[in-house]
Amino acid sequence: MSEGVEWAMHSCLNLSWAEPGEAVTARRLAAFYDLPPAYLNKQLQALARAGILSSVSGPRGGFRLNRAPEQISLLDIVVAIEGPEDAFRCEQLLRKGPGGSDDVDYRAHCVISQEMRAAELEWRRALAGRTLADVRATVETRFPHTPEATRDRFVNAPT
Repeated sequence: MSEGVEWAMHSCLNLSWAEPGEAVTARRLAAFYDLPPAYLNKQLQALARAGILSSVSGPRGGFRLNRAPEQISLLDIVVAIEGPEDAFRCEQLLRKGPGGSDDVDYRAHCVISQEMRAAELEWRRALAGRTLADVRATVETRFPHTPEATRDRFVNAPT
């Protein structure tokens, strides 16, 4: 999984604390963690294409959440950045091994492929069952100053 997933999750979380209706520039979001703005902007654009963020143009433009945090699963963010493909891709290595055959679909017969697929399904279910609102609530419980500190940082970050 790329670092873009982590960047996207933190950016979405931070945007959940922005003032209602406020758009935050990619530059300000990048400054929050000293990230390269151009690369973060690519992640933000992917989130916008997925309908997680909306992109606002103009002098007060930037990004904001397009849906309520309760409606954004962690899986939504991962898929927006990484795409819908499985993390493990069975290359049917058994086909090339002793006794391998070209007319067998080893994705269905290979125990390793089956185990990896089962693990991925559990992982995806877990991410689909957790929302940005869940993460936000945990952060706010553990670090109650975070929402206000985030808003202050947005105000004082480079435009």
